[in-house]
Amino acid sequence: MTYPLTYSIIADLVDGGLAKNPSIAASVKRGGVWHETSVSDFREQIDAFALGLHALGIRKGDRVALHAENCTEWLIIDQAILRLGAVTVPIYTTQPTEQIKYILANAGARIYIVSTQDLFEGQRQIVEELGPNITTVGILGSFAPRMETFHTVLDRGRTLRVEDPDLLGSIRLTVNPEDLATLIYTSGTTGTPKGVMLTHANVTSNAVAVCERLPFDSEAHRGDRMLSYLPLCHSLERIATIVYLYIGCTIYFVEDFQEIAEDFKTVRPLHMTTVPRLLEKVHAAIMNKAAAAGGIKSVLAKWALSLAENYDVTSKKRSLQWKLADKLVYGKLRNAVFGGNLCALTSGGAALSPTVMSFYNGLGIFCGQGYGLTETSPVISIYKKGNLRPKSIGTAIRDVEVRIAEDGEILTRGPHIMQGYYKMPEKTAEVMGEDGWFHTGDIGHMDEDGHLYITDRKKQLFKLSTGKYIAPTPIETALCRSAYIEQAVVIGSERKFCAALIVLDPEAVRQGLGIDASDDPDHQLHDTPEVSALIDAAVQAANEGLPHWEQVKKFSVLGRAFTIEDGELTPTMKLKRRVIRERYGHNINALYAE
Repeated sequence: MTYPLTYSIIADLVDGGLAKNPSIAASVKRGGVWHETSVSDFREQIDAFALGLHALGIRKGDRVALHAENCTEWLIIDQAILRLGAVTVPIYTTQPTEQIKYILANAGARIYIVSTQDLFEGQRQIVEELGPNITTVGILGSFAPRMETFHTVLDRGRTLRVEDPDLLGSIRLTVNPEDLATLIYTSGTTGTPKGVMLTHANVTSNAVAVCERLPFDSEAHRGDRMLSYLPLCHSLERIATIVYLYIGCTIYFVEDFQEIAEDFKTVRPLHMTTVPRLLEKVHAAIMNKAAAAGGIKSVLAKWALSLAENYDVTSKKRSLQWKLADKLVYGKLRNAVFGGNLCALTSGGAALSPTVMSFYNGLGIFCGQGYGLTETSPVISIYKKGNLRPKSIGTAIRDVEVRIAEDGEILTRGPHIMQGYYKMPEKTAEVMGEDGWFHTGDIGHMDEDGHLYITDRKKQLFKLSTGKYIAPTPIETALCRSAYIEQAVVIGSERKFCAALIVLDPEAVRQGLGIDASDDPDHQLHDTPEVSALIDAAVQAANEGLPHWEQVKKFSVLGRAFTIEDGELTPTMKLKRRVIRERYGHNINALYAE
């Protein structure tokens, strides 16, 4: 359906959507138990918390830091902040302490809201140093002297509402679409995190345009359930939840990623945003289970799943073979694995393998890619149902312009572009042209029908000593298609050939080799010749179809995963390549020693 494109404030979208929702606004699982919040309670708590913040001295333009896991309270607090014309500063739960200290100081946060005592303890010293300049609020309790709680702030607001029933309405009238809504600090693969300034108009223009691309009829699915596991601090999941609220659906927040398979069965969601790695893992698990089944069931499953992997996503019709496979296999899989109600999956954050895309569409679950950055609110392009292309990240959404620069960089212009990096005019000037075109830093191309394709990040390209340029990300994506490879980093700058640092998926490797977990701890797997042979086969499979200069000639299997805590990944799980190259210099030198 077509939505009216009005660049309003975020509260207008959310309130309009809540009026459509017949029952539950959101639900969070804690300790294995789902806690649902009705639409009426959700709205009441947003207003009460907003007034509670006002009672604590928060005014238009003030910064409020929100440091919490995905939960219903996160949504309530964010919406309350925005209703005051204040600015939400989201902080990842995995963000290093030194970055949190920088963010709080750089943003000038007046209030620091934190979810749990464990999360607060890591920042206690920072908060104590800030002293009376910052008020602290604990979502699930009070963790320090004079700390407010979620409920005490609600109570403050309810008291103020009785005293002045018209106060919040009058405050809301002062909030304009061009006002700053949020400061999102980029992960910072290099250097200091940058505060991306997004206005209400940036966010609402993006949310409304994204709604036009939903692969289901939102009017027919009011009150349906959506599953959320990506961090709300990231602009992708945040815009997704705003869209869900806008169309009148219910958001269910995953407590533990390891339990997501069970959550699918319990929640029975209609849609979920995700990253390719989850889709790859589920795909690999289904294929492995089919292979291990044995008998006629295994033969039937292998046939049907192979048909799904080779499904033509550009096709408008279902073949007789597909209809038979759907009756015998796909329908059962959709029920057993995804809860039976999953209509679509939206993938972003990295390249989605054409095989994996075909697989899910072949199963009867619409699966497509989108593309964007924090600086673009975030969506630039997204799929259209019935108009998928393998490897494409879709076409530009309404009012968003895209063009390819002479050097292959993707440029974009429109209402989705940030206002700049907070207190960093020089950094802003590096990415913003005088004509309004934002330089994404991604290299790609666009076909004659407007479908966009990404090759790699501009800064990640490197050149072999032979003069050939290498885009590492597609090669790494090909490597990680193997169930045995959890992470991969392709190297070779100024070297004769490409090599790779490989991190294993221990469980998959043990299954592949028939090793019992109790007999072979994770840290020993990389030492065995059998493991090396298994990974060598996976690397050779990834090399198929690549030009010879892009093929991985050698690899080193590492003994542990890259982590956020060790500074090798950003909070959004992107590789910090410079850190990895420096830390594993001896492994790299050994690969090129001969």
